[in-house]
Amino acid sequence: MPTLRLALCQVNPTVGDLTGNAGLVRAWTRRAADSGAQLVLFPEMMLTGYPVEDLVFRRSFVAASQAALGRLAADLAADGLGELPVVVGYLDADGPPQISADAEPGRGTRNAAAVLHRGEVVATYFKHHLPNYGVFDEDRYFVPGDMLTVVRLGGVDVALTICEDLWQAGGPFAAARRAGVGLVVNINGSPYELNKDDLRLPVVRRRAAEAGATIAYVNMIGGQDELVFEGDSMIVAADGTVLTRAPQFVTHLLVHDVDLPTVDEVTPDPGTGAGGDGEQIAEGLRVVRRTLDGIPPSPTGPAAVGGVIEPVADEAEVWQALVLGLRDYVEKNRFPSVVLGLSGGIDSAVAAAIAVDALGGDRVIGVSMPSQHSSEHSRSDAADLAKRTGLDYRVEPIQPMVDTFLANLSLSGVAVENLQARVRGVILMALSNQEGPLVLTTGNKSELAVGYSTLYGDSVGGFNPIKDVWKTLVWRLAKWRNTEASRLGLTPPIPENSIGKPPSAELSPGQLDSDSLPDYDVLDPILIGYIDGDLGRDGLITSGHDPAVVDKVLRLVDTAEYKRRQSAPGTKISMKAFGRDRRLPITNRWREDG
Repeated sequence: MPTLRLALCQVNPTVGDLTGNAGLVRAWTRRAADSGAQLVLFPEMMLTGYPVEDLVFRRSFVAASQAALGRLAADLAADGLGELPVVVGYLDADGPPQISADAEPGRGTRNAAAVLHRGEVVATYFKHHLPNYGVFDEDRYFVPGDMLTVVRLGGVDVALTICEDLWQAGGPFAAARRAGVGLVVNINGSPYELNKDDLRLPVVRRRAAEAGATIAYVNMIGGQDELVFEGDSMIVAADGTVLTRAPQFVTHLLVHDVDLPTVDEVTPDPGTGAGGDGEQIAEGLRVVRRTLDGIPPSPTGPAAVGGVIEPVADEAEVWQALVLGLRDYVEKNRFPSVVLGLSGGIDSAVAAAIAVDALGGDRVIGVSMPSQHSSEHSRSDAADLAKRTGLDYRVEPIQPMVDTFLANLSLSGVAVENLQARVRGVILMALSNQEGPLVLTTGNKSELAVGYSTLYGDSVGGFNPIKDVWKTLVWRLAKWRNTEASRLGLTPPIPENSIGKPPSAELSPGQLDSDSLPDYDVLDPILIGYIDGDLGRDGLITSGHDPAVVDKVLRLVDTAEYKRRQSAPGTKISMKAFGRDRRLPITNRWREDG
């Protein structure tokens, strides 16, 4: 039974940066070669970044991806890496984009993987299962593949698969068993959700059993608009044993020696039939075989052991996701810094701490904008947070500006409250225009759900780090971050007073969130059931929630859809984030409330 040294490159591509992404492949392939690798794996659509969305309909982009793949193969050979097989994801097409009126059935753009060897593209595979749920719209973009590509290298048959192929029973993994492969490669662009790593491993184990083969699963990391990818690459044996597993949310080269059966040691399952040109048919897929003449020899010396990284606590996982999502949004869109309002409350404090962890205090501007209703502790808590984190702290009182408006407009009640929020929004956007930072908005998911925000006021901004974070989770994150800082001997970034005091927008005398909303310990479970779980009124009441409270909350959620449509993007961490996941009509007379 030969040993194959695999290198799984858990890297961070950027959508549209074909040159930069190809450079990553070359650099990390060099690192893999220096580690003695015999097969190198990169994530799904590595060359183009993922997801490319409607860029697939631009023929120039598809052609650029295809050309970049050929150049990359040649460049790897010129780098002296031609003998090392490299699997890389890219965008391919065998006809016009699918949306075109003249597209032929079965022809169009493809989510593809290629094997590069000796300066050439020696094998390709097209993704078979196309997800069309949640954030995925791949039926809109791609045509499914109808083949299983099996590459023979070093006496081992290796099957290629892509992401969703793993999450569906049957198809390529069942075909791989029929074809008698020893290893199944699965390249991924699998977005993060809380606890998804706990779901992923059982799925990999099921597919390993289904294929009767070891699975090498490689996933990208990094932020792409609302999505964030956490890595969690791994190699799992046919019996479900985790051979090695990479850390989350960091670039990582996972190198591991895997004992694999040779072609002579594997007996293909019955059920394959003959296709055209001598191809086999398994599970309805054509089995296309390619043989590589040579790969780097087995390395001498100690075996490569990648190690197994255990998953971290939920709060640590979410914090890393939020930090990475914000950092990549800022860096990939080339913003020099960020600016946000500091109210002294828990939401702005957590958003600021995330920003400082992502970018450093010297790239974060925090602005206190007190009014006549701002309490002394809110001002002092904002200053305390600035001192703890080292961000650029500024104070811009808004009352003179508010008074000027009120001298010219006859406003009262909620209109005056909203005016204060909008003056603050004007200040933040003016700073952005003047100095170039990206404005961060700081509303949590609970507030977005019930419309507890002011359009063009506290909702103003280009990105929201905590958009997908329920209020109760905001508190948990704050406590975890402070505890973690203390454990490391560092200054906790978030003032304890910001964590402990009752939440308030402070737009009128003595105002508290609880004046108009249920306590968040009551509110959040209803919202989670309604939004994440799609429970209706009856289901929520059956779960034990008060009918009157349920009716009020559902009314607030349903009438706030127009506000959410105008909210800034923010990192997705839940199974159903506002925007990409949850899509409801604004004009809608269906109501769950009684």
